[in-house]
Amino acid sequence: MRLTPTINVWMIVAMVLGGVTPTWPQPVLSGEVSRASEPPRPRLQEEADSLMKNVEEMLAHGGMGDTKAIVHHCGEVSKHAEVILKGLPPTDPHGKEALPYLLEAIKQCRRVAELGDRVDPGASLSPAIKARTAVREAVKHLAAVRESGA
Repeated sequence: MRLTPTINVWMIVAMVLGGVTPTWPQPVLSGEVSRASEPPRPRLQEEADSLMKNVEEMLAHGGMGDTKAIVHHCGEVSKHAEVILKGLPPTDPHGKEALPYLLEAIKQCRRVAELGDRVDPGASLSPAIKARTAVREAVKHLAAVRESGA
């Protein structure tokens, strides 16, 4: 009995030898969708929306006295702000204007994290409010980034 190699085997051999590059997309193989291939505007919009949602929920929970939720949502605010910082176009003037506000939001959320969830909600609410103020200003500038086509 003679074994005949399939096309997949030949494709692998060709790739190893360097003659052929794979034609299937990487996300299909790994089961993940690459966000790097997304256009920047929808991703910026998505991150800005998530940023605003988390900052508003953070303060809503603060008003109810839920310190654990304040710390959680502030952590999410920091994550979204960091993603936005990495994705800002370096030459866009509106992006440069949003930068200090995003950094301020991250700084204030770090203060909330340092206080932890065992303190009085009023103690973590002050930096949370400062983070919200910074996020609101940043989102205004991010809207200008989106409108400018960056």
